[in-house]
Amino acid sequence: MTVVDAIILGTVEGLTEFLPISSTGHLILVSKLLGLEQTDAHKAFEVSIQLGSILAVLFIYAKKLLVDHTLWLKVIVAFLPTAVFGFLFYKMIKSLFGIETVSVMLIVGGVIFLLVEFFRRNKQHDDGKTIDALTLKESFVIGLFQSISMVPGTSRSGMTMLGGIFAGLKRKSAAEFSFLLAVPTMFVATFYDLYKNSSTMIVEDYTQLSIGFGVAFVVAFFTVKAMIRFLETHTFVAFGIYRILVGLAFWFFVV
Repeated sequence: MTVVDAIILGTVEGLTEFLPISSTGHLILVSKLLGLEQTDAHKAFEVSIQLGSILAVLFIYAKKLLVDHTLWLKVIVAFLPTAVFGFLFYKMIKSLFGIETVSVMLIVGGVIFLLVEFFRRNKQHDDGKTIDALTLKESFVIGLFQSISMVPGTSRSGMTMLGGIFAGLKRKSAAEFSFLLAVPTMFVATFYDLYKNSSTMIVEDYTQLSIGFGVAFVVAFFTVKAMIRFLETHTFVAFGIYRILVGLAFWFFVV
């Protein structure tokens, strides 16, 4: 992997981590286009640079997290299903990392988004509640949605946003809770993956990792803010269509 590759992957990570289009899926797809093999070390790189994006969320929501302690409890409760399933099925999940799985799940996820928006078409755009009104039970349900996203191409942010909508949140609130839930999820996933793959990473990998990490942080910072503004007036239809088109393109031209 070159410095340019690290910059490209860091940019892709920062742009896609908080959009419901699967950051892991896009990293796998772009790596394929760059001619980078999905080795254990490369998979660890893809997971680790996501930490840069997560730090951007901490930077943006630091004040809210420090003041609202009940919010932390909701986030931790939502994190539990993924923690349990991720630990139990780590090897099985890693075996699914491939362009075929990503392509299929991008399409499936896109169809689900379109169906959700179709059935919500008669509701007011700002229908729903805020995170403050979210119960612990509803937080756990959102966590169950997130656990599905361990299949590459599904999209962690996409599933948690759908879970938030299912729990009655506004689109904007569903997105914000998704961003916050990414903090414990990706911290644990990153360090666990680095621990599992430490023997396969060489010094050069850490140099590229630092570059990808920094780029992901900067790009994610602006992406999060843009996503919140977008959902104040728009639906998820555009993301659903995008997912289907990208999934089909890679299925027919790359797989």
